[in-house]
Amino acid sequence: MSHRSILILPDDTGQAIVHAIDLAEKSILIKMFLFSDPSLIKAVVAARGRGVQVRVMLNPARRSGEEENEETRRVLEEAGIEVRDTNPSFVLTHEKSMVVDEKVAFVKSLNWETKNLTETRDYAIITHHKQEVEEIVLCFEADWNRREFDPGINAHLIWCSNNGRTRIANFIDEANHSLFVQNERFQDLVIIERLVRAASRGVKVHVMARPPHTLKMEKLVEGVGGLRIMEDVGIKIHKLKHLKLHGKMLLADHTRAIVGSINLTPGSFDHRRELAIEVHDPEVIERLSEIAKADWVNSHAMDLSDRGLLEDLETHEVDGVDKLVLDEDELPKKKHHDL
Repeated sequence: MSHRSILILPDDTGQAIVHAIDLAEKSILIKMFLFSDPSLIKAVVAARGRGVQVRVMLNPARRSGEEENEETRRVLEEAGIEVRDTNPSFVLTHEKSMVVDEKVAFVKSLNWETKNLTETRDYAIITHHKQEVEEIVLCFEADWNRREFDPGINAHLIWCSNNGRTRIANFIDEANHSLFVQNERFQDLVIIERLVRAASRGVKVHVMARPPHTLKMEKLVEGVGGLRIMEDVGIKIHKLKHLKLHGKMLLADHTRAIVGSINLTPGSFDHRRELAIEVHDPEVIERLSEIAKADWVNSHAMDLSDRGLLEDLETHEVDGVDKLVLDEDELPKKKHHDL
């Protein structure tokens, strides 16, 4: 049996996650940014009810201060489950992981929200690899007990704020023929530079991102700038047609991939707890190659011209458009009718 397998959402549904919880015999460790899906809450509560030791770490609030896990926390605690805030050493804990019986671990891009199971392109790698599972457990215990976690130079997994930027930059540098990247945001200049260099040495780079109007105002300049720089060197930039992109996935040469929670932003690399995994398993790579092809077919090019950006941003009433210094003359004049 392969050490690793993959879930691709919404195609595969969340049933495999529920099934893994249902099979737990001794322990479940959960670290989650957002947790609200009723079926997953029910499964976790049922596991505790049959005697499984369950510990849950939940991110306490978004950067805006919005708290979204309080109701889930209440339900879990009422069921006798020990729940803690994630490690306050980090601005946010964006990691989405689960370990069952210290034998199998899930490394995910998806939150445990119903929409991430049914409406968004998301991924989860299921690993039985002993060293990978142990590493996730060690980090869980460190964060649970507010201790520093250092996986070392021989880390099996990709961690922020440890080796994340280095591992992803090296992954891009080692691409020889093709590179397919899905990520919500492209804002980290080191990673953008690496993607530009890959394209410059002849690698066919295809990027899928969320449209500019989804960016927060304070990230608009770097977010749009990153996309336009890549487009200027011939990198194709697309957005999905029928699904929201939430997954974070890199696929190189159809032989290796990275899946996890890491957005390609300075904040994710330097200030958040994030987790990703590199995989080479043929069955996993085959499925990712198939989904990359299908998603590209079911996408369209993002219009990053001044006119395209103005139409997108003004249609969605995004603040801060003036900071992009776009040519307002490119925006078609609206017709005004006399009353």
